[in-house]
Amino acid sequence: NPGQPAITFSPLAQQLTQINLVVLLIYGGYLVSRNELSLGAGLVVFAGLLQQLASQVAHLSTIANSVQESLTGSRRVFEVLEAKIAIQSPPRPRRLEQVRGELVFEDVTFAYRPGMPVLHGIDLRIAAGRKVAIVGATGAGKSTLLSLVPRFHDPAAGRVLLDGVDLRELDLDSLRRSIGIVFQESFLFSHTIAANIAFGHPEASRERIERAARIAAADEFIERLPDGYDTVLGEHGLNLSGGQRQRVAIARAVLLDPPILLLDDPAAAIDSRTEREIAASLRSAMDRRTTLIIAHRLATLRDADWVVVLEDGRLAAQGRHEDLLAAPGHYREAALAQMFASQLSGSELSGSELSGSELSGSELSGREGRHG
Repeated sequence: NPGQPAITFSPLAQQLTQINLVVLLIYGGYLVSRNELSLGAGLVVFAGLLQQLASQVAHLSTIANSVQESLTGSRRVFEVLEAKIAIQSPPRPRRLEQVRGELVFEDVTFAYRPGMPVLHGIDLRIAAGRKVAIVGATGAGKSTLLSLVPRFHDPAAGRVLLDGVDLRELDLDSLRRSIGIVFQESFLFSHTIAANIAFGHPEASRERIERAARIAAADEFIERLPDGYDTVLGEHGLNLSGGQRQRVAIARAVLLDPPILLLDDPAAAIDSRTEREIAASLRSAMDRRTTLIIAHRLATLRDADWVVVLEDGRLAAQGRHEDLLAAPGHYREAALAQMFASQLSGSELSGSELSGSELSGSELSGREGRHG
């Protein structure tokens, strides 16, 4: 076991030190009793020197433990660095001269583990420049579906096409540079705001960085900071609010002006007030781009050109928000429940602000009966 020496070396050194001290006292006491060794200048001084030696041995054992722990950690790091990359560009990759952004999923099936598919036979066509919202319960396969577009994974069956070309035939770097991604909680580094926006494209000019910030509606709060774009952020961007961090992440995603934008529920970890703050930046970022956005809130769904509903990894329904809302099914039930909850929370804000536009007691009871 490579970690065993780190566990046993320090206690063993301590035990040996104590044994040496015991041996010294017994044998030294014997010599003192026979007047062969003086008590003060002999035994006591030698015991003191032995204690000093023991402290240095203990220090060496601590260093040995640290070395062993470092070796174990470095071994794991090298395992990651030397891991074989499963997804690579083909030997003769194709490059699209101009990416329009049309995406087609043809009978796509995917599984993280053999025999346990997460997506089942997905057939979906997304025209270039359209905004498509993906809706579904937790575990329905929404994030997995998005991960197939930049080839974080490849389908187990079927294929994904970009502008009529199978993704597996395209140059991987070129493909990913045509895609902007915003996650639920984007990671910001302890660096300047400009460097965080330019992450992945560090040679970007200040002009391009500021343009991306304007698209993401982040320029106003950045310019109010003490050092503007040169303001150094704390780890994970802790000196920014949730909405500000997401706007910086959106600016990072649109820096290269990608024709495709993937938004993995960017409003999931923020409150409704912060969501309203970033709504304009999301609309601006999605303009004239093929956008796939995982969403649960009605405000986002209304802005989408098309809504896709996933249930247990299958395509349960798709269509315009208004059409899905009018048809019976899971989407309509979830939307009505959300509208009801929104109206209910609004009516509870202040008893003095009740008006004719709010739900009356009888209407509230009726809706509770229908949804409860």
